[in-house]
Amino acid sequence: MTGIPSTPANTAHSNDAAEEPSRPVCSVIVPVYNHWGLVPHLLRCLRAQTLAQESFEVLLVDNGSTDYEPPQSLPANVRILNCETPGSYAARNGGIEAAAGDWLAFTDADCRPDPRWLEAMLARAQQEGRMALLAGTVEMYTDSARPNAYQIYDLIRGIPQAHYVSRGYAATANLLVHRSVMEMVGGFDATRYSGGDTAFCRRACASGYSIHLVCEAVVRHPARHSWGEVVSKARRIKGGQLLSGSKRMRGYWVLRTLMPPLHLYYRYAMAGQYSLRYRVIALAVQSRLWGHELREMFRLLIRPACRERK
Repeated sequence: MTGIPSTPANTAHSNDAAEEPSRPVCSVIVPVYNHWGLVPHLLRCLRAQTLAQESFEVLLVDNGSTDYEPPQSLPANVRILNCETPGSYAARNGGIEAAAGDWLAFTDADCRPDPRWLEAMLARAQQEGRMALLAGTVEMYTDSARPNAYQIYDLIRGIPQAHYVSRGYAATANLLVHRSVMEMVGGFDATRYSGGDTAFCRRACASGYSIHLVCEAVVRHPARHSWGEVVSKARRIKGGQLLSGSKRMRGYWVLRTLMPPLHLYYRYAMAGQYSLRYRVIALAVQSRLWGHELREMFRLLIRPACRERK
């Protein structure tokens, strides 16, 4: 299923039917799964936006959290929705259905948008028009003065949005799409736990839409600080690669997983903005992670129903 969900099991429903004095220009859609402790930080960043608060709404879509603890009070332009179908892309689809704005902005609960994020995105949208998908910059960060090996690895690997855009897709950590694109192309593939943003963007580009990088629209993402977090992301990505898409693409990812990740080794080695020590650490963590990806691939091929979710 690749369209926006319409069945009761897949549709997000509002917990707080707040009255809206006027229709917002933009709806910010944020899936939340066991990250409610991070939501107040995100809301502070959105409260600091240079775009007028009445010009956008924020839809927090809970995706079956086991530690559901939303903030006790919410700004007037923030609503909480529920989505019963597991997976962040199902939650985003639910947010799309409930959204009041014509422009749909996507980010994640652990992200920190810069104050000019929405203003920069919408300014570029005025230039490019409704036929464009707009992807903002994603900058990795850590609050630690002495980051550990896994934070160093995630800082260097990052979310290279410019590289993604050059290949026709973008991460939903920082993406703006007009509602008409969703209506024409269909929403995210709700069966995916990973890779739904890539599949959606490529489907849109194949239908005649274009994708552009908006360098000045910045969202900051924290570097993962533990081996468990790094492995969890890798398992989720591997599940998206091996359990979704055409048989040809799944076969491609099997072969790709069997090969050493030389393209990543090269990118880390050439990341001259980081010290040699940092680059060596990133290479070592990637080598260790490749072994786990191989094991995860064989596990999924034997037991495809057992996959990681965010």
